[in-house]
Amino acid sequence: MKMCRAGFLIIAITLFVVSQPLAKAQSSSGSGTPAQSQTQTQPQTAPPSSTSSSSVNVQPGLTYHRPSEGKKLRNFAFDAFGPYAFIGSAATAGIQQADTAGNSHNPAGIPPDWGQGWDSYGARFGSDFGINLVTQTARYTMAEILHEDTIYYRCECTGFFPRVEHALISTVTARRGDDGHRVISFSAIAAPYAGTEAAALLWFPNRYDAMDGFRMGNYNLLIQGGLNLALEFIYGGPHTLLSHHHVPVLSNATGSNPGN
Repeated sequence: MKMCRAGFLIIAITLFVVSQPLAKAQSSSGSGTPAQSQTQTQPQTAPPSSTSSSSVNVQPGLTYHRPSEGKKLRNFAFDAFGPYAFIGSAATAGIQQADTAGNSHNPAGIPPDWGQGWDSYGARFGSDFGINLVTQTARYTMAEILHEDTIYYRCECTGFFPRVEHALISTVTARRGDDGHRVISFSAIAAPYAGTEAAALLWFPNRYDAMDGFRMGNYNLLIQGGLNLALEFIYGGPHTLLSHHHVPVLSNATGSNPGN
């Protein structure tokens, strides 16, 4: 119960942080000319009323363009099968293996039944990879149904803390509409729980149930925030803003060179 309350507290704090920039964005968009003058980056070729929708509520210096279906598919492939999926699963499995050694009750809900050794490590790696695969599949599928854009876009801001805030806010929000305004995202919030519910009900020992899946979902939501921090500060894969942070070897391997 303590871990559940901690998970709810983390979600509540994150939603509170999200509400602040959303409120500011709404008040700015309602004020007309001041908000538009802060975000307009291209010469104006049409009356202000026809151009404001493409420039308000996006990062400074960036005009939002909705991703194509091909772009969504490439991003899904990166999130589900890219380097973070394998590295994250390998690291998490190692931590879980160490935590369950001689511990009959693991607070993160990872079955101690799987024991120790390389076979057990392989089972945990496969489980964590499967949780991430279900999570990303659920996120992109629900986003498609709800017309949300859950792709992670690197922040155009500068400074460590603004970029951290952007990454954490992106964990529970998505973009919607042609102007790319931010909304609280059911897809982003529900997908981590879908991944752990699948594990608890499909391949964990029979004594695990839906409540265990929900409890583990709190951890998975935090992991998604950590992945966004990695996308922001380390390497962002084939995402729109990667052209501003080009990593030659990785970008060539994923087809995400500048201009893509």
